[in-house]
Amino acid sequence: MNEASYTPAKVWKWEKENGGKFASTNRPTAGPTHEKVLPIGKHPLQLYSLATPNGVKVTVLLEELLALGHSGAEYDAWLIEIGDGDQFGSGFVEVNPNSKIPALMDHSTPTPTRVFESGAILLYLAEKFDAFLPADPAKRAECLSWLFWQMGSAPYLGGGFGHFFSYAPDKMEYPIDRFAMEVKRQMDVLDRHLEGNRYMCGDDYTIADIAIWPWYGALVQGKLYDAGEFLDARSYTHLGRWTDEIAGRAAVQRGRMVNRRNGPLEEQLRERHAASDFDTQTQDKIEGAAGEG
Repeated sequence: MNEASYTPAKVWKWEKENGGKFASTNRPTAGPTHEKVLPIGKHPLQLYSLATPNGVKVTVLLEELLALGHSGAEYDAWLIEIGDGDQFGSGFVEVNPNSKIPALMDHSTPTPTRVFESGAILLYLAEKFDAFLPADPAKRAECLSWLFWQMGSAPYLGGGFGHFFSYAPDKMEYPIDRFAMEVKRQMDVLDRHLEGNRYMCGDDYTIADIAIWPWYGALVQGKLYDAGEFLDARSYTHLGRWTDEIAGRAAVQRGRMVNRRNGPLEEQLRERHAASDFDTQTQDKIEGAAGEG
């Protein structure tokens, strides 16, 4: 139907799939669609995720915690295939009733603790290990403000701009222009702030950086929606400087690989159960071994 001729019904009804990349998994109801028990590995922290920007936030933080020497942050990362509807399995819905990745179970507590929503997971882990979250009340408030800024802003980038620019079945000028304008405004917010700050909260690298980088850093790098040129993302020079500095961190490079299903095979560690998996279980090695067999 032509966009200009569409008149909304008085009461909306779900009568057909809406088209686009994720049409088969989009639905207007919650709850499980099938029975599926989630696996549990050997570590107290069990992560069920995919290397989308929201998933990368958590794996980067876990790798950063391990790099600091927090052995209790060892974790098993299980791949959730959202294109196949794994997030609607009964076990996953028990961990996250909203059926979105990432979801975390902490089995180190007397009763296992579930944590869902990426921002909540970052805050939970930062408090649990007393790391990447300022102790000073004013700096803590600044950090949390930027963390929640990201949680409120990224839906315009992902569900708004990204959907209409990359996933919608038809390119439509109005929504692409509307959300491109907002995303560029957000990048300007970040660029202006980072002109006078090394990291989002001054000189300290925090969960605010870890939350924002997988979305806006990936956009600057041209790794998100193939939209870097369209949005002229590299023109935001201070945002670019911050992006490149964080991209150079070894823990960030490892965190990006976990639960990844796209890109170069050597950068895909689809499941992670030990630090040694980065050396032995990346997809290039798995497929290479299968080819030899």
